[in-house]
Amino acid sequence: MSERPTTRIVIIDDEHLVRAGLRMILESTDDLRVVGEASDGADAVDAVRAHRPDLVLMDIRMPRLDGLEATRRVLQLPEPPRVIVLTTFDLDDYVMQSLQAGATGFLLKDTPPTELINAVRVVAAGEAMLSPTVTRRLIRHFSDGTSGKQAAALARTQLLTEREAEVLIAVAQGLSNAEIGTTLFMSEATVKAHVSRLLTKLDLHNRVQVAILAHDAGLLD
Repeated sequence: MSERPTTRIVIIDDEHLVRAGLRMILESTDDLRVVGEASDGADAVDAVRAHRPDLVLMDIRMPRLDGLEATRRVLQLPEPPRVIVLTTFDLDDYVMQSLQAGATGFLLKDTPPTELINAVRVVAAGEAMLSPTVTRRLIRHFSDGTSGKQAAALARTQLLTEREAEVLIAVAQGLSNAEIGTTLFMSEATVKAHVSRLLTKLDLHNRVQVAILAHDAGLLD
């Protein structure tokens, strides 16, 4: 069996004990390595530039600069890492804004160690992290449900080919590339190419934003 590639991680959190706990959990594996830390969002960009991580665990609530703005700044960097936001509450007011800003997903700080490790691995591999149930619950909680918003979202999806639209809906349903390939009778490589193209066409960063757009456009049940 081939070894997993090493994922380089930076932790941004204002609580030393949280950073220490996350480091201990992540480095209990052979493939996850914490290469840097910062205690505030204001230092996030410098930490990413210095350590060039594959993934950032970003606290939401920090004293000088919150995780929302820090996420925006990190994702504006050339070849930015993936970002997972950390929160104490599963419906934190900043969570959806962070996802819309480009974060790949979110984790509760009391997530069990095995689930934390799995989530980091899934995100590092470029797959969806949030379960369909969690994604739908978040979207319902934060959606304003306006018809104008739906029309604008639907208009954006008109840029896609019929096949890309099918892939968009499957991604929004929380399916992995392998599952989409099985459902739509395509190779996993072809699915990956379609996902890449639709993200580019729609100017989206990740699969969570795809789910948000599909919901806003009324494409999900």
